[in-house]
Amino acid sequence: MATSSEEVLLIVKRVRQKKQDGALYLMAERVAWAPEGKDRFSVSHLYADIRCQKISPDGKSKIQLQLVLHTGETTNFHFTSESSAVKDRDAAKDLLQQLLPKFKRKANKELEEKNRMLQEDPLLFQLYKDLVVSQVISAEEFWANRVSMNSVDHSLTNSKQEVGISAAFLADVRPQTDGCNGLRYNLTSDIIESIFRTYPAVKQKYGENVPHNLTEKEFWTRFFQSHYFHRDRISTGSQDLFAECGKLDEQGLKSMVGQGVRNPMVDLMSFEDKSLDEGYGISSGPSTSGHNKTLKENSNAAIIKRFNHHSAMVLATGLHKQDAQNEQNGETSSTDGNSKDSDFFQPSVKKVKLQEAIEYADLEQENGRKPVALNLKKSDRYSHGPTPVQCQQYATSQDIINSVNCIRHETADYTPRLTQVLSSSTASTAIAALSPGGVLMQGGTQQAINQMVPNDAQCELKHLYVAAGELLRHFWSCFPVNTPFLEEKVVKMRSNLERFQVTKLCPFQEKMQRQYLSTNLTGHLEEMLQTAYNKFHTWQTRRMLRKT
Repeated sequence: MATSSEEVLLIVKRVRQKKQDGALYLMAERVAWAPEGKDRFSVSHLYADIRCQKISPDGKSKIQLQLVLHTGETTNFHFTSESSAVKDRDAAKDLLQQLLPKFKRKANKELEEKNRMLQEDPLLFQLYKDLVVSQVISAEEFWANRVSMNSVDHSLTNSKQEVGISAAFLADVRPQTDGCNGLRYNLTSDIIESIFRTYPAVKQKYGENVPHNLTEKEFWTRFFQSHYFHRDRISTGSQDLFAECGKLDEQGLKSMVGQGVRNPMVDLMSFEDKSLDEGYGISSGPSTSGHNKTLKENSNAAIIKRFNHHSAMVLATGLHKQDAQNEQNGETSSTDGNSKDSDFFQPSVKKVKLQEAIEYADLEQENGRKPVALNLKKSDRYSHGPTPVQCQQYATSQDIINSVNCIRHETADYTPRLTQVLSSSTASTAIAALSPGGVLMQGGTQQAINQMVPNDAQCELKHLYVAAGELLRHFWSCFPVNTPFLEEKVVKMRSNLERFQVTKLCPFQEKMQRQYLSTNLTGHLEEMLQTAYNKFHTWQTRRMLRKT
């Protein structure tokens, strides 16, 4: 159960896990579940190990809460109270929603890389099951010298693509009625991150007020009730926490307008619709609703400013990183019209924009076939060409004629000696010895051993060879043993080899002997293991002599 030093934040009774009733405990650093009538937790997860939580949809017969771990495993809890199942589930969910961000850690890149390697390599996955799952060696020993931490971090950092922000991420936050004339907003970590990246002023207010002044729930409640979220409102309250944020956004928009955009196709100063010419389709008579027109213009201007600022901030989240990369690479973008050197090295911006609008690359004719890239495995052969044949002594035509004449002469003078041949008994013995199954033809059974042993046994033998090779690789990498760490490792690997021989190799050998008579399929494996044992015995003997 929970230790005396652990603080229990919430206890929910009548929670079923794997068809067994019990109670759910939410503590300061972990969530646990204990069966009914027992004083020990059968399920316990640290908050740092939990990736996310999921709940069953509304309308389902079972009120459930699911915890998803970083390893991909899931744990389901079924709330069975007839009167307060939904209330208990929501209480646990809300508390977890507050606790998980505090213990949230970055996804284990090394673990993700290991999972990817196991999924892409079936042989490696089988080796993992043979050695780690069967507890021959530990997972740390298995992955040692196989995954480099630096290379994994470097590759993942280079290959990671930062996800952009959707322009409609706030529209996707759809409120739901709670049945009491109120609205409930379901915010995910991705939506909160998008709000912070798009509106830095909100992130600043969050850091100033959460958690010492406001809870996270109260902060977001005020955000969705504020004038800053409902910017179509003309008036703003004096108690609005986000009133200053709107002023900061207004200053930022004026700053962007003051800097201007060198793209001639974009005019940020235009807040009115114009068709063909100014005044087209508009009555020239005097307006009789001056006050209403002013209010309407103010409302429209506020909405247009909001759209412009929102779009600019969404684009800025992606352009900041691109600008930083361009500065590092010494490159400048000239097609967007904002490059400082575009006037010197590129055509006019307007001309470039017009060409982009009227020219389509897929409709242009190809100038010629693209050359095929050569994939040279040995470039030196391609560079130097064929190697000349070295000078050697060759037989001349006269030498060949003399050899043929000599053979003809010996054949003409050949005299058979029929009395000096093998006896019939000796010939029969030689034929029997050279026939299949004879004394001199014992190797014939070894050539057909793949036909004697079924495919599943061959596959199992292959896995044994791979597992033994992995263990021996760790064993032989300890030599020369010149550090205390290597001394400890070589002793441990020797015990792992013995455990492998007892738990894997011997049962397979006995199985083969029972099914396939006296065929010895593990002789080579035993020789490799015995060589390792002899090496360990020699090293241990020398070590004892040095100590004495």
